[in-house]
Amino acid sequence: MYLSFRWFAEADPISLAYIRQIPTMEAIVTALYDVPASVVWDEARLRTLKQQIEAHDLRFDIVESVPVHDHIKLGRDNRDHLINIYCQNIALLGRLGVKVICYNFMPLFDWYRTDLELPLTDGSTVLSYDHQQLEGIASPWAVTLPAYFPLEDNPETLKAAYLALSEEELRENFRYFLERVIPVAEASHVVLALHPDDPPWSIFGLPRIVKNEEDLARILAMHPSHHHGLTFCSGSLGANPSNDLVQIIERFGKRIHFVHLRNIHTVSEKSFHETAHPNGAGDLDMVALVRALHRVGYQGAVRPDHGRMIWGERGKPGYGLYDRALGAVYLRGIWDAITHHR
Repeated sequence: MYLSFRWFAEADPISLAYIRQIPTMEAIVTALYDVPASVVWDEARLRTLKQQIEAHDLRFDIVESVPVHDHIKLGRDNRDHLINIYCQNIALLGRLGVKVICYNFMPLFDWYRTDLELPLTDGSTVLSYDHQQLEGIASPWAVTLPAYFPLEDNPETLKAAYLALSEEELRENFRYFLERVIPVAEASHVVLALHPDDPPWSIFGLPRIVKNEEDLARILAMHPSHHHGLTFCSGSLGANPSNDLVQIIERFGKRIHFVHLRNIHTVSEKSFHETAHPNGAGDLDMVALVRALHRVGYQGAVRPDHGRMIWGERGKPGYGLYDRALGAVYLRGIWDAITHHR
């Protein structure tokens, strides 16, 4: 296991110099967040990004995310053209030394929360989600997400198109996409790591296909290639208490290519807020998760996922420096204790 840290480049108030000071931090997770999904990424910009990262003795070997165009997810007539662009981006990133591409197949949203600054009793603020509150929101765009790629279509038009799509149709559109991109990933020596739905249930009536262990099994059965795998995200899957996270790691461990670890507290059914990473701060057993990763022989990157905003820090909600740094050191401490004990 090695540590990685998400960074939003020139749009991020956190400097690479500060990230470099987190003990044992090795890699940066980033992307070209302002580029629409219908465009081949600019190689010169990527090389500049790589040089910036490597100048701070960090690696640029994980990209999160390369967005999948909504027309691919909807199975529209132009999807072959858009998949070809996606394949060009895979090949480009492979040439630059990127080893892992994290992506998702969620309609409209990378993730969704109903409150970006819920105050906790310790004075920190966190991301939270309340499904009952969501049902009272007139428009999905009432909350501005801090990590988001630009849409190229009218969002309400897209929403209507997705509402007409069944989960099975969305799943078949994913299969179509997968069969075309995996050969390129193999040739480019890049593994694709599908991120689960966040939260792991339907929102606004939209279909979702990466919610639980059964969904993951169906998805991995679509293609046997090692280059088709998963991003294990404890906070996404763990928002549904019926998901057995340790069992998911043990069942699919050899196909897990990237790991997001964060803790959450379940308030009620389909209602949760995020917390500090340690056991006891939330409901997830982070020690058990890291132990499971060790048991299955996981050797890839782990990034401390969304953190609290603490100590007066201002920035992208969920993506402050301080709490994620604390989380990184905590997770590394668990790993070191396990490996030292053995």
